[in-house]
Amino acid sequence: MRFRHNTFATIFDTVYVGLAANLLFIAGFLPLLAGLALTDPARSWPLLAAIAPLCAPGLCGVFAVLSEFSGGRSTAVLSTFGRVWRASWRRATALAALSSAAVVVLAVDIRFAWGRTAGALAIPVLATLIALTVATTLLGLVALSEAPAARLRDVARAGAYLAVRRWYLTAVSLAVLALLAQLIVTRPAIALGLAAAPLLYVVWANSRFTLRTALPDSRPLAHHA
Repeated sequence: MRFRHNTFATIFDTVYVGLAANLLFIAGFLPLLAGLALTDPARSWPLLAAIAPLCAPGLCGVFAVLSEFSGGRSTAVLSTFGRVWRASWRRATALAALSSAAVVVLAVDIRFAWGRTAGALAIPVLATLIALTVATTLLGLVALSEAPAARLRDVARAGAYLAVRRWYLTAVSLAVLALLAQLIVTRPAIALGLAAAPLLYVVWANSRFTLRTALPDSRPLAHHA
């Protein structure tokens, strides 16, 4: 009976945290989701690129919720989300703003090189830089979710280095993120109601493993600015 009780409690807590993480993801990404729903992304992409960094602290908060539940079965989702959002918003927003600007510049360069002779060499390099920028930002946000006071340059340096060193893990994280983005565009109800939390958990767990030597367990990132 005790085994069954513990099993049911674990299932209930997992479902609760998953649904709560979905709602918190929606709340954190509300500016971007509203922009996607109310505008034509093909024309409004400069606006979307400008507001995307505002969602970064929310993603840190969701990662923190998943981390707390994974490590200690904590179901204090609202307090964890709010605490990490407040602690990380400056650095997370700054990191995402730099990333968004870099991706826009690289994407414009790809558009310029498309169909030109130099494009055959330039486009693969530019596309690789976009992927590296996104991967570095993702790892940086996972790091900030656990060490919000880490110096931004340390976070970016560690993220870029480990994204390249563990490229196979980076590829998995980017593939899962691409799947989530595709679901949001094509099946928003399923993506936001069910799929976001489990997919983000895969991204968080994969990124956490990538960063295992650079997070507070070994303290190299835990420097106060």
